[in-house]
Amino acid sequence: MEEGSRAGRDPGHDVAVNLGITDSPAARRVTSPGWRDPRLWLGLAIVAASVLVGALALGTTADTVPVWAAADPLGAGHVLTADDLAVRRVRFDDADAATLYFRADEQLPGDLRLSRDVGAGELVPRAAVGPAASGDLRQVPVSVPPDQVPREVGVGDSVDVYLRPGSRTGCQGSSVCDGRPVLEGVTVLDAPAADDAFGSDGTRMLVLGMSGAEAQRFFRLLASTDDAALTVVGRG
Repeated sequence: MEEGSRAGRDPGHDVAVNLGITDSPAARRVTSPGWRDPRLWLGLAIVAASVLVGALALGTTADTVPVWAAADPLGAGHVLTADDLAVRRVRFDDADAATLYFRADEQLPGDLRLSRDVGAGELVPRAAVGPAASGDLRQVPVSVPPDQVPREVGVGDSVDVYLRPGSRTGCQGSSVCDGRPVLEGVTVLDAPAADDAFGSDGTRMLVLGMSGAEAQRFFRLLASTDDAALTVVGRG
């Protein structure tokens, strides 16, 4: 009986038993994350945030207008060049307000001269410029001792000019001894580099822009003071 039951067994089964091999567990099937999986919701939130940020960025760009602004401080009388300007994107609440400035995506008129000072980063208004050939602007050359003018003074800067009487005249009866500048807020139209601008007498040459009335008063004060010297003070 025992032999019959042995005869009915599978020889492979006995070998498996002797080798200690047991039945393998059933393979687990990989399932897709369910709607309750927090990773799914996190992924959806990231995608939604990216879409929202992109839409806001596009909307912001579409609502702004490129406008010319001063890259550096510019003084009255300065003739604008491309190097003086930088592009700023501005959102105007009123469409008419945009017409008060020069758009950077339109051709800028040539030979424009500032009629007032414009600060660095300030939008350049149309009302502050005019044709360079027009107006009552005088180009007045002045000689200044090198130690009486900052080396950094350059074209477009706004400066004040003080007149110092010579030792022979002193301040007795002189109208230039009240401590006030004889020229205020005039623009430097030409200023060679300090190393290249010294005259034969060792002074530095500058060309200042001023009105006819300012020039007349300036030369009248110069004539009334013997051996006078100038001091140029930069603004800003």
